[in-house]
Order: sequence, then C-alpha cells, then structure tokens
Amino acid sequence: MKLELSPKADLADVRRVGIPRALLYYRYGIAWRTFFEQLGCEVVLDAPSDRGTLEVGDHLSVDECCLASKLFLGHVAALVDEGVDAVFVPSLMGYGRFDTFCTKFQALPDLAENAFIVAGRRVRVISFRIDELKGETEEDAYLGLAARFGVARKEAKRAYRAASAAQRAYDGEMAREQEKLVKGIAKLPTAERPLTILLAAHPYVSHDPFVGGVVEDALREQGVCVLFADETDKQRSLKKSYEFSHSIPWMVNRELIGSILMLHDYIDGIVLMSAYPCGPDSMCDDAIERCIKGKPILTLTVDAQAGTAGVETRVESFVDILSYQRKGGYLHA
Repeated sequence: MKLELSPKADLADVRRVGIPRALLYYRYGIAWRTFFEQLGCEVVLDAPSDRGTLEVGDHLSVDECCLASKLFLGHVAALVDEGVDAVFVPSLMGYGRFDTFCTKFQALPDLAENAFIVAGRRVRVISFRIDELKGETEEDAYLGLAARFGVARKEAKRAYRAASAAQRAYDGEMAREQEKLVKGIAKLPTAERPLTILLAAHPYVSHDPFVGGVVEDALREQGVCVLFADETDKQRSLKKSYEFSHSIPWMVNRELIGSILMLHDYIDGIVLMSAYPCGPDSMCDDAIERCIKGKPILTLTVDAQAGTAGVETRVESFVDILSYQRKGGYLHA
C-alpha cells in the first residue's frame, strides 16, 4: 500500500521498529504489530524471555523494579543489539477513572531511555500517550504517531482501524475458544471431568515462557485443564468486577477479578500468580484471597531466583490436594 506523506515527520526515517516481547505486548501486541505494518514498517520482535534476558535487564534496572520491568529492559537491549531504528514504548495512563494502568506503564518511555543513558548506551524510543481522563484518546494517540511517520490522516485512520480490528479478532477468538472449552468440560459426567484450574495473572506473567511457563507446564504435566483469566471476554470481565469492588483503579486487575467471578462455578481451584514486587497485585491478590470463597487458592510470587523447584513443588502439592478433595477427602461433619 502506497502512503501519502505529510510534510512534518520526525520519524520518517524509521523503517525497522522493535517491539519488546514483554509487559503489555502480551495484551496489545497484535494491534501494535498490525499498526506499524500498515504504516509500511518492518516490525522486529526479539526472542522470548530467558535467563539471559533477565540478567541483562537486571543490570540495567534498579533493585526496586519488578521482575516484569527488568525483563522488559532486557528485551529492549536485545532489540538495540539487533540494530532496529527505534523501539516502541507507549505511555499508558488509562481509559477512565477505574480503568487505569500501573504507574510503571505511564513512565515506561522515560524509564527505558534513562536506563540506557545511565549504562552509557543510547536507545531511540518512539511512543504515544493514552490518558482518556485528560482527553488523550487511543485513536488520537495512534493518529498522532502516524503523523510523525509522515502518514496522511486518511491512511493513518485506516491503519488504526486495521490494528483495532486485528486485536479485537484475536481477543474474541481466544475468549470463544476458552468458553467452548469450559462448556465442553461442563457437559462431561462428573467422574470424567479433568481437574480444571484457573491461572489468574497479568498476561505478561502467565504467557511469558520464562515467568509463567514453569507453572503452566507443571499443571499440564499432571493432567490439569488450564484456563487463563486474561482470555475471558474482557468487556464482560470488566463489568463483572464491579460486583467485587467499585474502587479498584487498575483495569487489568479488574478484568482478572471479573474472570474469576465468571468462571468460579466451572473450576476446581485458582492459582494467583504475581511478579515480585507488583504493587497492584499485592493489594488485589490479598483481597481475592479474603473475599473469593468456595475455591482453593494457591498464591505464587515469582522473583529473580534461578531455581524453579520450589514453584513446581507447590504446584504439584496444590494439585494433589485438589485431586484428593475431589475423591472425597477433607470432608467435614
């Protein structure tokens, strides 16, 4: 597709855009990739997280940053090493008073730039800002970034619509597939139903192979059917969360809570997983443990330790308890 260029464009020379495979890539990655491809850019993704990614990010970061943020900086470093023209790091404030993001997502572009300056390296960051409470809408953010690439408004709108449609289609397919799985299990005779556990975590925790992969693998190796809280219909989950609380400000945590409420009757247990030391999770996970009744809950906090035996042992023990309970154990008079 040939795009008409507008006159003032400070990013017109950018052709290879790197997107770190971390943080909100696991939520909006389809939209971001589609958008830049529609602008005619080559999108570069680095390899999935591993121990090396964390070690590089830990060196660039400060101790107080959460595990997920350290991994993010490791991914940015990998993209810089691959020679991309710029790295895409958005600043996301939120979509409303109770639809906000953690402050780390708001300050992420500055964090990325300053971390590399301190380390004596340079990274060219391209970004946009979404803060709908201040009138900075998602569409305006995408169109404004496209203008900086020299793309005319008409073509920019076309790219934004394509990106939004691609993300909605992907999210919808994930939600439909999980709903189909849940309904299929519910139709089975009780004795034939697999043990079903809901993994409730931010998508960059549950779907990152280095962080959540160990837990998912441990569950599946024991024959567990794993559901993901972030793969429930997001709008329905968000709405459902208000039955739990009207004051939680973080959108993703709201969606996870809403998903737990929606799937409560279809699961045998819940694994709450968090990357140390996540602020929103420290409050919300505690509230879930206190207020969600009727289902066993295992809380896991993943940090930068090299060993995974402790996590695997706790998961295996949790599954053993649920299996024993299903067979009639732990009955109370």
